[in-house]
Amino acid sequence: MNGGPSGFNNAPVTRAFVIACALFTVFFGIQGRFNKLGLSYQDIFQNFRLWRLIVSGFAFSSAPELMFGLYLLYYFRVFERQIGSNKYSVFILFSITVSFLFEVLTLALLKDPAMKLTSGPYGLIFASFIPFYFDIPVSTRFRVFGVHFSDKSFIYLAGLQLLISSLNRSLLPGMCGILAGSLYRPNFFRIRKAKFPEFITSFFSRLSLPSMGNPPAAPSRNVLGSIPSHAGRQAESNYPLPVPSTIEPPEDSIAMLVSMGFDRNSARQALVQARNDINAATNILLEAQPH
Repeated sequence: MNGGPSGFNNAPVTRAFVIACALFTVFFGIQGRFNKLGLSYQDIFQNFRLWRLIVSGFAFSSAPELMFGLYLLYYFRVFERQIGSNKYSVFILFSITVSFLFEVLTLALLKDPAMKLTSGPYGLIFASFIPFYFDIPVSTRFRVFGVHFSDKSFIYLAGLQLLISSLNRSLLPGMCGILAGSLYRPNFFRIRKAKFPEFITSFFSRLSLPSMGNPPAAPSRNVLGSIPSHAGRQAESNYPLPVPSTIEPPEDSIAMLVSMGFDRNSARQALVQARNDINAATNILLEAQPH
């Protein structure tokens, strides 16, 4: 299982967020100020260091946390490809804000001056495990020494490592992120229908680093509808069009292609064209990607 096509294609908001997290972490790491990151009761309610609320949303407290955190953020770009950058931006804002509110509320209730929470976008990362659990299907199962695993197990293990990376300091922010994701999923106040204006997300799509080597984002998520004529003819020659009596593609096959970041309608058309061969359908969709 993967997050779809490699790179940040069709995921400009994720790309900008990952770059921001890396830059903030490196900046504080170079200055040797990792120990000053994180939230505590004294910082919020006594010293009023509110700037730490902003920094804690981006900068990780250590290099191992940065490694696992960026890996998970990179994988979860699949959700931006599924729901679009406008709605995914709302998910990011909601997850970080609600998780921070839970963290501040916990600090206010405990009033423990020795308690300091770790820094980093734990709210967004662990909120993403809610749609990951419910919406991403398992495509492969296997056993190791009699223990059952799936292709999703590696993501769970990376999340577990991040959750316990700083023991009690990281456990609470992770749990607050899970609560934030749980509140987003029921669609209270139709939050899942909200989206940022187009000009905000288009700003992120213009941000690119030459060293990252990402192809430009496709102007439309309808992949098959944007196949150039020569690519369309090549796909048709490799996978002849089915006769009208072709069986409707299975829902699990469509869900698997959607989990890889492809549009649902495009996934269905590709399966029909490939006669429900998921590997051939994947090739059709990948051939249609802009190069």
